[in-house]
Amino acid sequence: MSAPHLPKVAGIDPEVPVSTHTAAPLREVPAAPGAFIQDRLAGWVSDLTTLHELTERLAGTATLDAALNELLHAGAALVGARRGLLVLEPADHGTPSTTLGLGLSHADLGHLETVERGATALGRVLDGVPDTADGIASPDLLGDKDLDPRHREVATRLGYAASYALPLASEAAGRLGGAAWLYDEPGEPSEKQRHLVGLYARYATEHLARLIELERARADVATVAEELLPSRLPRIPGVQLAARHRTGPRGGGDWYDALPLPEHTLGLAVGSVGGSGPSAMAAMGRLRASLRAYAVMEGEDPVAVLSDLELLLRLTEPARTATALFAYCEPAARKVVLAGAGHTPPLVLGERRCEFVETTLSAPLGMLACWEAPSVEFSPAPGETVLLYTDGLLRRTGDPMDRAFARLHSAAASVPKAGRHDPAAVADHVLRTMLPDGRDRTDSAEDVVILAAHFD
Repeated sequence: MSAPHLPKVAGIDPEVPVSTHTAAPLREVPAAPGAFIQDRLAGWVSDLTTLHELTERLAGTATLDAALNELLHAGAALVGARRGLLVLEPADHGTPSTTLGLGLSHADLGHLETVERGATALGRVLDGVPDTADGIASPDLLGDKDLDPRHREVATRLGYAASYALPLASEAAGRLGGAAWLYDEPGEPSEKQRHLVGLYARYATEHLARLIELERARADVATVAEELLPSRLPRIPGVQLAARHRTGPRGGGDWYDALPLPEHTLGLAVGSVGGSGPSAMAAMGRLRASLRAYAVMEGEDPVAVLSDLELLLRLTEPARTATALFAYCEPAARKVVLAGAGHTPPLVLGERRCEFVETTLSAPLGMLACWEAPSVEFSPAPGETVLLYTDGLLRRTGDPMDRAFARLHSAAASVPKAGRHDPAAVADHVLRTMLPDGRDRTDSAEDVVILAAHFD
């Protein structure tokens, strides 16, 4: 009677040997065929569970850097290694080459890069040698008489004796790069380990390909958004300007402008178009261009400028809303006249005060049949900075608006005295304090704009 066929479970090859952790019988009694099959199935289910958990963790990564780190750690666990490195090098050269290490310092990676590429298993994988589809094992590097002398020197210095390199490639994504894991002692992954890490690497390659496309799309959005904003800020006697802009992942409609006007005056504007994506960016570009035209014609009257902008928006884009703030500045007279349409109030920072400018409550543009609100006039003292910003700065914190306003006030008040005369330093400090590492919600659709005007 022929031996029973072993079932194939979810892509795991039944011919792969059983994992070494399977306990052996206490006595040398032949196991029943059913028990043997059950033990094999238990091993496959355990492997599938591990593979599922690792791929779920990888699928949860939203950025390319996070995915690369997760891939390195998971691969090391699957092949039983402690250290490794990964090179992202897409064949289409659309993304810059990236090298990442696990348990290796920047100096260690630098030493590895001094080895001739073709002398390492990872280098051969990256070059697309035909026999690299299932990976390249180097079980005893120091015992290899033909090993490249520089490779031997680096392996000795870093203390690794074996390596296993695997390509990151698939039919759909092509070749994206390669990964190598390093062993402290001579050895190589078992056939089962190679099978599991191969399955994981194929899934990881598809996930990386999606993230690469997403990163490229975000870079394109950021480039377009920057092109729609001023390429440089004007130089006006008596005032210094600085601007900071962060684009959301899908591209938003936040914008700023600084426009030199006759007789050494200046127009400052910030605004936000509702929505996100290419449509919002295009609308933002149209509104900014229109506001510049109205500012040149009647900039000394901010209410008239915003009224004209509201009429244009209502006639040409009736389904869209926007907030805006326009300020007419006379630096020589230290006079600022501004009007806002549903926009967040400016903040004035100086040696003796840090306070929000009291602006009239008004609706956003496009919300009412006819918009108009009174303007506000104030006089910045010498050495004071007027901070204009969009509500994305507040919303990205994830706090309720009242707490976000309090955070902004605290951030501005905490600007070091040494940096209060530099608008760039003020903007950078506020941005870092409001959105420190770990708190900035990079998944938010909100743009962030800060425009700082320091009056001498």
